[in-house]
Amino acid sequence: MRDEGSPVPAKKKPRWTTAQKNAAAKKKAAAKAPKKPYHRGQAPTEAPRGKDRWRDREDAPAGERPKRVRRDGSEDRGSRTWQRRDDRGGYQRRDDRDGGQRRDDRGGYQRRDDRDGGQRRDDRGGYQRRDDRRRGPAPRFEREQARRGFAPRTEHVEDPEALRQEADTWTSSARSSLSGPVEVAEDNGFAALGLPEVLVERLARDAITTPFAIQAAAIPDALAGKDVLGRGQTGSGKTLAFGLPMLARLAGGRARSRKPRGLVLVPTRELAMQVSDSLEPLVHVSGLRIKLVAGGLSYTGQTAALDKGVDVLIATPGRLVDLLDRGALTLDAVEVAVLDEADHMADMGFLPSVTRILDECAPGGQRLLFSATLDRGVGDLVEAYMSDPVTHSTDEAAASVSTMEHHLMLIEPNIKKQITARIASRPGRTVVFARTKLGCERIAGELREAGVAAAPLHGGLSQSQRNKTIGAFRTGTLPVLVATDVAARGIHVDDVSLVMQVDPPGDHKDYLHRAGRTARAGEKGSVVTLVLPHQRKEVTRMADQAGLEARPTRTTLDDEVLTDLGAVEPSGVPISDADFRKLVDPRPARRHSGTRGPRGARDHRGGGRGGRQGGYRGRPRD
Repeated sequence: MRDEGSPVPAKKKPRWTTAQKNAAAKKKAAAKAPKKPYHRGQAPTEAPRGKDRWRDREDAPAGERPKRVRRDGSEDRGSRTWQRRDDRGGYQRRDDRDGGQRRDDRGGYQRRDDRDGGQRRDDRGGYQRRDDRRRGPAPRFEREQARRGFAPRTEHVEDPEALRQEADTWTSSARSSLSGPVEVAEDNGFAALGLPEVLVERLARDAITTPFAIQAAAIPDALAGKDVLGRGQTGSGKTLAFGLPMLARLAGGRARSRKPRGLVLVPTRELAMQVSDSLEPLVHVSGLRIKLVAGGLSYTGQTAALDKGVDVLIATPGRLVDLLDRGALTLDAVEVAVLDEADHMADMGFLPSVTRILDECAPGGQRLLFSATLDRGVGDLVEAYMSDPVTHSTDEAAASVSTMEHHLMLIEPNIKKQITARIASRPGRTVVFARTKLGCERIAGELREAGVAAAPLHGGLSQSQRNKTIGAFRTGTLPVLVATDVAARGIHVDDVSLVMQVDPPGDHKDYLHRAGRTARAGEKGSVVTLVLPHQRKEVTRMADQAGLEARPTRTTLDDEVLTDLGAVEPSGVPISDADFRKLVDPRPARRHSGTRGPRGARDHRGGGRGGRQGGYRGRPRD
């Protein structure tokens, strides 16, 4: 310990770091160096280095600025003060431009009288200097309250209902419509079923005279008011089987506001649109009203139609329950309720919504149910809501399978992409199935890279995109459609000659639903399933459950089965995005009237009164 009387030892001075030493050395060297001369009252010139670069500044007259030049040769205008622009001795012409005609050489400012309506710059009562803006009583320049010739846009370009109606109208299938009255032949099959004459004539106008098996079996019982249970595959003619007797029963009546008289429940929007398109001409000749309500479409048009009164309401379960919760309608006046593809609604989890909807319907009404199978809860619906139903099962799975050629191709993974492109390049309509949305996008992109016009169809697309894609496929502009299982339920297009399953289905029922896109109404078709080695056992088991005799067969690129299917080598010329958009939507883009943009703005402006270029209020800059 240190004694109390002993002195305190001095603290050791900390050692300097290298950075501190370098900084101190630079500071010391700068202090010893000669100082740069300060040229008071002088300005630099453009003389080269080594010459006298300094001169005395000239005394500039009042109202003018002396020319000052920086070392880099640019003009030095000095510091800006509170002085106004009009102290410069008048407007300064922009003579620094090299060549070309200047604005002030035009013999006066030329008015732009070629504009149709609107405020012109030269009508503003003279050039308004920025310095004239003051906070005093002097009023600022006022714009006209209403611009001459201005017509606001009234259409809502993003209205899904308008897009859907436009797409459906444009993509409606071509039919042989005849003008004037149509003679109904004595052997007309629909007339023999007891349908009203107006419906028979409308069908004959579209050259529909012979009913399919499910129609001939179900329509008489439905006309008699019985509950009908129809079992059949997609494409067997179920829409007319329930639509014709429903219209015959509702004819002559009138719907009240928010109380539809006929209800058709379908699982998807696409299928709802297909049913609506098929029944709409028949509804019109019957003097009735029809409306489609589905998710993804505008509420405004749907509620407005319900307020006026709807005779036939085609709906998806989710949107219909939503409208019921909003109080937009009641179902206590429904006389005929139809469930189309009930097994698909069960697969999608709609049975609770379907149960609630049927509970809301008037008791004692007629029930028509059509489904491929009666499992997954469909049988419970039949027992709970149908009274002594008459069952018609004229289109069994085995019958539909027998009209198709089934090929289970066992291939190696490295040639899967090539085989897919070759089969898709064949002539005719082809539907390609993938398991996921990303798979749809990937396969469609690969096909377009190979030169095959293919478009994806899945739930991730907007309603207008799906409408345009299905419309282009229906009209033949787009030969190949790559779809998922859910989206494909709404594809009711004739003349699909081949279905290719790039990803095998999950079970035999999905296989039958996919295969139902081809061989419709008894016609022939081919179904190709690409099987990888690790999928062989699973696909074999599925084929047994579906009643197929085909077995996975090893296939190579030069196999004869590909030639028999019409597979060809693709062109290899990629399809650009612009060309692809023309295929899907060949109509010209909408053009707005005039040259104004959103809200009447001029080009390159932000809407309304428009933005200014560069924030300059004076004469327009070049």
